[in-house]
Amino acid sequence: MQATVDYVAITRLQSAYADVVNRRAWDELGGLFLADAPVRVDMVSKPAIDLVGPVELGTFIGGAIERFEFFEFVPLNIYVDITGADADTARARVFMCEVRQERDTGEFSRAFGVYHDTYKQERGRWWFAARRYQSLARSGGEVFPFPEEGW
Repeated sequence: MQATVDYVAITRLQSAYADVVNRRAWDELGGLFLADAPVRVDMVSKPAIDLVGPVELGTFIGGAIERFEFFEFVPLNIYVDITGADADTARARVFMCEVRQERDTGEFSRAFGVYHDTYKQERGRWWFAARRYQSLARSGGEVFPFPEEGW
């Protein structure tokens, strides 16, 4: 039964993240990420960016999507692994899509990617403890290889 409770809590955490991003409510990331959570963003076509914690993450995402009049983050599939030896740690692979419209040109585009997440249960709830993102494809025909590294 505990596995089901943990699974629901982690998928709710993912939904809360999508809600924060879609509303551009960056100050709410502090309620989702541990303060020292490392985040790696690899868009493949540029050097990877390493961030630490919810404040740096919110500043980065906010700047990256500022040019979009419309931006929607859509989780497509979430595979959660809660079978590890440590009951307070879990992992997930999250496939996602961004639907966005350029403010200046009105052009719509999409981007697809995958997150490899680590979660930690602390203070009676689940938090993002680490997150690695890699782009998989973008409008215009750019397709990138699936990341070689696992969790």
